[in-house]
Amino acid sequence: MIRLSNYPRKLRSAQVLIRFGMRMFILVIFAMFGGIGFGRSLAALLWMSTILSACIAVIRRELPLDAELNQWDETVTYAAICMLVSGLNQSL
Repeated sequence: MIRLSNYPRKLRSAQVLIRFGMRMFILVIFAMFGGIGFGRSLAALLWMSTILSACIAVIRRELPLDAELNQWDETVTYAAICMLVSGLNQSL
């Protein structure tokens, strides 16, 4: 008999978007209290979130180009926002 508990639970894309929005909200709140400034704090937190999401995706064995949104999509989004914030910090 196949054990279903060994298989990773798939989330729907809407659930992943809600999770991403909640995490971004928390990151922005923490960046507001950063001692090195909002932009630099947010960039550092986004970089850590990028690494964490990639590790979670590897542990859960998620496919990078799956039909549903997953941790890999969050990883790419965190990295893109981190680059955007870093670029804006340097130009200001």
